Amino acid sequence: MTSQTLSAATLASGKGHKDENFPVASWLLKPRHRAPIMAFYRFARAADDVADNEHATAPERLALLGAMRATLSGGSDAAPEGLALREVLAEYRLSPQHGLDLLTAFERDCTVNRCATWADLIDYCRVSAMPVGRYVLDVHGEDRATWAANDALCAALQVINHLQDCGKDYRKLDRVYIPLDLLARAGARVEDLGGERATPGLKVAIAECARLTQGLLQQSARFARDIRDTRLAMEVAAIQALAERLTARLRTADPLREKVHHSKAQMAWIAGRAALARALR
Repeated sequence: MTSQTLSAATLASGKGHKDENFPVASWLLKPRHRAPIMAFYRFARAADDVADNEHATAPERLALLGAMRATLSGGSDAAPEGLALREVLAEYRLSPQHGLDLLTAFERDCTVNRCATWADLIDYCRVSAMPVGRYVLDVHGEDRATWAANDALCAALQVINHLQDCGKDYRKLDRVYIPLDLLARAGARVEDLGGERATPGLKVAIAECARLTQGLLQQSARFARDIRDTRLAMEVAAIQALAERLTARLRTADPLREKVHHSKAQMAWIAGRAALARALR
């Protein structure tokens, strides 16, 4: 692939919103809110694919992300993905800040491949995950007092994804999100992530990350109750329930040996039950 043909489109993974572990702009949301959320998702998906591409060099990936940043900020029209979101933001009178924060996370992914501590991991989530929920809340005109609970839930979802993919991220990208100090305290090595199954020490480190994630989910437990829009509250309740189930599994599972994911049927049952419970409040 030459620099002349390199673009976000050529680095696309083919992954879409239906492939994600948690609902994205589901049918629960009002139709008028789904369009701006899907525009944000497509932008985020394109930037994520650029950052995670194993064939492009770090300078090439950073250049593409820089073009997306300049376009989203209004200084350029070079990146179609940035231009598409910029037009949606103008139509709905929304700030580009959440998208710019996401780009900070993806730029970091191009140059930083380890987290030293849990605090470092949460700081990464501050730009990689929290802006997504904040954007959805802004689309719905929700009170920013909900941001604290949103931030806890979004960080939990991000850590769950990292734990699910910890082996693949290490083997394909040499990227490790499990904090190095947790690995060391558990007697595990980074290289353990390349195995076919987790060593005892690595299982301890993964379980500790899951335990800390349960703490985040405790902080977000009342999030759905504080959201004014009933349909958004139903979706948040569904996501909270799915996250709680996955986190409980990750305390004992081995994500190197097995896929720690819900099946489509499990997702529908867990999410539907939680959403209905919120609707009946």
